[in-house]
Amino acid sequence: MLLFGHAGITLGAATLLGGAAKSRDNRTSWFTLLSHYLDIRLLLVGSFLPDTIDKPIGEYIFKGTFNSGRIFSHTLLFFILLSAIGFYLYKRYRHAWMLPLAAGVFTHLLFDEMWLAPRTLFWPLLGFAFEEGISDWLSNIFRELLSNPAVYIPEAVGLAIMLWFSMALVKRKRVGTFIKYGKVS
Repeated sequence: MLLFGHAGITLGAATLLGGAAKSRDNRTSWFTLLSHYLDIRLLLVGSFLPDTIDKPIGEYIFKGTFNSGRIFSHTLLFFILLSAIGFYLYKRYRHAWMLPLAAGVFTHLLFDEMWLAPRTLFWPLLGFAFEEGISDWLSNIFRELLSNPAVYIPEAVGLAIMLWFSMALVKRKRVGTFIKYGKVS
């Protein structure tokens, strides 16, 4: 999955979960309900944070060492650390900003099917090596995007959700509120 798949499907799934706790007012949008629970911006950033960290490190900076774009932040340890820090900040200071970030990272691990790479997911419990990654990931992206349904279908769905969300923000004149506060209402 790429950017739109991770971000859009994460937003869609979180919106469905937030909407499941429907308000009594049927006119309230599900995006508004979700924004009552969390900062949507941080959820979106968390949904692509592992790739933002690991791709440059594993494929470009330390290519000879790791040769993979799925290393440290594609591990369960990374998610657990973010969650633990998030729970501590919330319990101690009532700051919940790290929790949506951790939730986004969790969805990233799910959508990348990290259980298929147990040495990476459970690093360092199964050793200090990571699973071998696809070499030349960046050059293969466009070919996969045009030919592989496992890539282009989630991207199309994610893009549709992101467009739907963007249009809802514009229609409600909440773009500035969203950019500033991560809220729809």
